[in-house]
Amino acid sequence: MKLVAAKVPVSTVWTAPDAPRDIDAAAVAAQPDVAAWAKSMDTETRLGLHGRTLTQLLFAEPVLVRSERDGWSEILAPWQPSSNDELGYPGWVPSSHLGELPSSATAPVAVTVPTATLLAEPGAGAPLGELSFATVLASTEHADGYTRVATPDGGSGWLADDVLRSVEEPSKPEDRLRLGALFLGLEYLWGGTSAYGLDCSGLTHAVCRVLGLRIPRDAHDQAAALENISVDEAQPGDLYFFGRPGKQVHHVGFVSPTGMLHASETGKRLEDAPVRDERRATLVAAARL
Repeated sequence: MKLVAAKVPVSTVWTAPDAPRDIDAAAVAAQPDVAAWAKSMDTETRLGLHGRTLTQLLFAEPVLVRSERDGWSEILAPWQPSSNDELGYPGWVPSSHLGELPSSATAPVAVTVPTATLLAEPGAGAPLGELSFATVLASTEHADGYTRVATPDGGSGWLADDVLRSVEEPSKPEDRLRLGALFLGLEYLWGGTSAYGLDCSGLTHAVCRVLGLRIPRDAHDQAAALENISVDEAQPGDLYFFGRPGKQVHHVGFVSPTGMLHASETGKRLEDAPVRDERRATLVAAARL
């Protein structure tokens, strides 16, 4: 296997090369437009992603390539721990979305806003692209309120300091709620881990990545890996987990003063609201990060 990196802002990971539909063309293009793809889908079309999409890779995220076939790469995502494979989350992406790994992240920084413009020069030059929240890059230089970052294929670009934080900086529980609240009203997207759409565990995973906390990608794996606490002891910034009798955990959200900050389900939007009675009936665990 070879280690490479995502060289597009967001690459959607699919169950198989033949999983994308005609309406998904913008997501699998050589230069994907995930914003346009998300905007093009109604609730029925989004429901059709179940069994097709798995997760998403963000710009410069490392990827192990297991095999290649007809312009597609079978990959593992090491930054997204999964019980499906000890090396990382498995799936398929267009090979055109992958490039040479950037230089080592000796001073990693994360994008803390929904989208940030990568520039060729500090405060100037042609935009090199729009990067999503939770993109993590190696910082190499600082100048005039901007940070230079390493990009795939040996390149570099500049991001404004005020859209970044060091992932090594200590964080507090309220930071999770503050960052999660950036996406209130965002429409749920099955497999989403980016600013263009999030699912329940995609939200918690992405927020934790910004704060330097590497947790599994899926809700049931998060429940298994994290420090479990009594539901009655849960405080804002902790996690609630939900599951039906005899089934694995299927939903997760951040405990909030209101109730729960979470990406609910396809057809709904990210909300911070009291936990409804029907959902509370399936509340099975809580965890502290």
